Amino acid sequence: MNQPVASYVLTASCPSRSGTVDVVTRFLRESGGYINELNSFDDELNQRFFIRTVFRLEADSEFDRDVFCQQFSERSKAFEMEWELTPLDYKPKVVIMVSKYDHCLNDLLYRYRTGNLSVEICAVISNHTDLQSLTEWHDIPFYHCPITPSTKAQQESQVQSILDQYQCELLVLARYMQVLSHEMCEVWAGKAINIHHSLLPGFKGAKPYHQAYNKGVKLVGATAHYVSDDLDEGPIITQGMETVNHTYYPEDLTRKGKDIEAQTLARAVQYHAEKRIFLFNDKTIVFERS
Repeated sequence: MNQPVASYVLTASCPSRSGTVDVVTRFLRESGGYINELNSFDDELNQRFFIRTVFRLEADSEFDRDVFCQQFSERSKAFEMEWELTPLDYKPKVVIMVSKYDHCLNDLLYRYRTGNLSVEICAVISNHTDLQSLTEWHDIPFYHCPITPSTKAQQESQVQSILDQYQCELLVLARYMQVLSHEMCEVWAGKAINIHHSLLPGFKGAKPYHQAYNKGVKLVGATAHYVSDDLDEGPIITQGMETVNHTYYPEDLTRKGKDIEAQTLARAVQYHAEKRIFLFNDKTIVFERS
């Protein structure tokens, strides 16, 4: 029996036109690929087509990545496709930034250590030292980069040097309680994920869960999004939500909210790592796991 020797993710987008699915699936069949998973979406309002396929190659299939890319580029040129081919088992290099709250960091490190997060966590950066012992317990380098309003530019330069050192591909803000500069937001557009609570109505400033309690909220949630210049308003990747009631005191809401934040952030990181997210017109198309 032939054993699969390699699996890949092919993602592509292009203007909407007839034959977009066929050009992908027919080429994969002709190249000896067997499609395990296929998701597609045609945005009728913006006339844009998106597709994500996972395919495998059998042991007796000859596969030359360079030849594959050259031939698919020629085949898809007529459709003006923007596309990317990634090994299914590829793990992007991730650096996490955090301040003092530990719930999101702890969750990500646990998932990573147990093999349930398809990334390579290279380092943790913080403007405080509170979470240094937690990070180092997981055998991950920890960098303390303190910041003040007058040292923001120097601190971000130090942070960028660390990101460059580890060839970081995804920056995760796991409750990093500082606002990135315009320059950092531009450099990391589409490559930096943030998490924040999303309560109805929105409560900004200190003690949001206490504010929520005082208003008698019935929903507690969190939003994971790409970083942008508009604070907490970048393209949304995924959201989590649970119902609550009058029996939830501020401490209960906080505890519930932290759980949702951790789960929502981990899901967003996983979706990014698995090439399930397309960015277009400052919004996302996300092919979630079924």
